[in-house]
Amino acid sequence: MSTLHPRGVNHLALSTTDMKAQLSFWCDVLGLPLKALYWMHGVEGAYHGFVELAGDSYVAFVQHPDNASEVEFGVSHADGPGGEVRGGAMQHIAMHVDTLDEVLVMRDRIRSKGVQVLGPIDHGFCQSIYFAGPEGLNLEIACGANIDERAWVDPEVTELCGISPEEVEAMKQPASYTPPPNPVRQPAEPHPGNERAKANPGRHAKAMALSDQFVWDNFSETEPPVPQG
Repeated sequence: MSTLHPRGVNHLALSTTDMKAQLSFWCDVLGLPLKALYWMHGVEGAYHGFVELAGDSYVAFVQHPDNASEVEFGVSHADGPGGEVRGGAMQHIAMHVDTLDEVLVMRDRIRSKGVQVLGPIDHGFCQSIYFAGPEGLNLEIACGANIDERAWVDPEVTELCGISPEEVEAMKQPASYTPPPNPVRQPAEPHPGNERAKANPGRHAKAMALSDQFVWDNFSETEPPVPQG
């Protein structure tokens, strides 16, 4: 039996129409080092940039030549960290520091760069500040201990979400997984929530019919743009 599950975020990829503005904000205002900026693999005309949150965690940006620049609150963006937005879109990003004192240091750093900050606010299991990034991003910096699910999973809200008590318990303790001796075959059909497959079923089916080995052999690009040594 295996308890393997994702242990963190490798990278969050955000769309942009102005790579320089985003990198300047994240590097100068927030103090995150630039780690990569190159032609995005397999995407004609697109740039891919990475700034480092921690040793194996990054925020990335994708500047596609056809990215739309309009901010449409309630559709493409939420108007604040609690605002409505289209399902599946990013509502806000919360980044972690260790203590409330560090939250306050970040508040002062951000304000010193001419960016307004709301907070701190105490949410019980975390303490946060809020501010706006370029292109309508809703950003948060928070500290906090591990969340105690016994205190923070509200029976009233779970019922309103249509989640039964039995389903809640299963979500609190996800089942372990035993990998089979051979790789699991690709499901014959996309899962019901796959909106991309619904929008372009032919293209999606063609891509999903490719073997894992073919994808590895033909889509991998491992050479950095700047040769070393």
